[in-house]
Amino acid sequence: MSDCDADPQIMVWAHRYTQNPQRFETQMNQVLPQLIYVQQVAEKYDVAGEFALLPWVESQYRPVPGHRNLPVGIWQIVSSTAHVIGLHTDRGYDGRLDTAASTDGVMRMLHDYHDNLHDWRLVDYAFNRGEFGMQKLVQQHGLPPDEPAIPNLPVPRVTREHLTKLLAISCVVRDPGRFNVELPTLAPDQHLEAVQVSHSMTLSHAASSAGMDADTLKQLNPALLTGNVDNNTPGHLLLMPHRNAEQLRTALQIANDQGMTASLSDNNPPPPMLADAPAITDDSSNTSTKPHHARTHTVRSGESLWQIAKNYSTSVSKIERLNNLHGKPLKPGQVLKLDTP
Repeated sequence: MSDCDADPQIMVWAHRYTQNPQRFETQMNQVLPQLIYVQQVAEKYDVAGEFALLPWVESQYRPVPGHRNLPVGIWQIVSSTAHVIGLHTDRGYDGRLDTAASTDGVMRMLHDYHDNLHDWRLVDYAFNRGEFGMQKLVQQHGLPPDEPAIPNLPVPRVTREHLTKLLAISCVVRDPGRFNVELPTLAPDQHLEAVQVSHSMTLSHAASSAGMDADTLKQLNPALLTGNVDNNTPGHLLLMPHRNAEQLRTALQIANDQGMTASLSDNNPPPPMLADAPAITDDSSNTSTKPHHARTHTVRSGESLWQIAKNYSTSVSKIERLNNLHGKPLKPGQVLKLDTP
């Protein structure tokens, strides 16, 4: 989309966002995991990258709670829009606060808007004003030319300003040095992922199995209003950092393999060190259950630690410990120790 100098008001808002550089950098650092997650979903739906910054314009990525008929969540979604994009809401769960579900729904909607409107600027107008209103304006006035950057269509001032703000924060991210700010970075093992779960559990128990702080997990999953994942909520535990996600997946797989799913329910705490539970071995013979030689695995392209741990009935944390990985990414051809002699 348009750059910093496409319209004077873009620069006005860019300077407003960065008038306190230290505060801007702190805010950006706090929301970076969610922002990167949203950018990845935007890429999945072939949506212009600037729209990963739309929640900054809407809420500065704050999970705004629901009050009556007011907009909710980082996307500021109203009830009617939630219904259109298929977000479920009940007493214990609000899909508008679900970063994974709401982002997927919004990005799919933005992709559809572009299929109909053929202009990302109009897509932003439609997000703010409504798709049918924009379609009607296009029928009356035609598609706008590339210039000016803020289309001269008869829309409310707040709608024009909405696009201006999106282009402004995009301008800052595109050229941070121009505004005397530095953008933060995020280690790959801190990128957020959604973890699939198939039975009820509390966030506290999930956090324990994932090796992370319960309050942090709750902050990442504000849609779970009662702190529980149960049969009435979508079939995934929303978001957590990659490293913790790998550990939780391994814990869940081992629990399922050993018939221990009840230990992760709301009424029973997970067993200690679940992620390091021993692999099930066959004692049908009188031979030792320990291997005579340490097993190894050569990493193939696209493999994850969770996949490898599952295939060998071991745990992510054990493989990390044996190979001194500590969150380092895997490389094709890398030989991993799976156990000791």
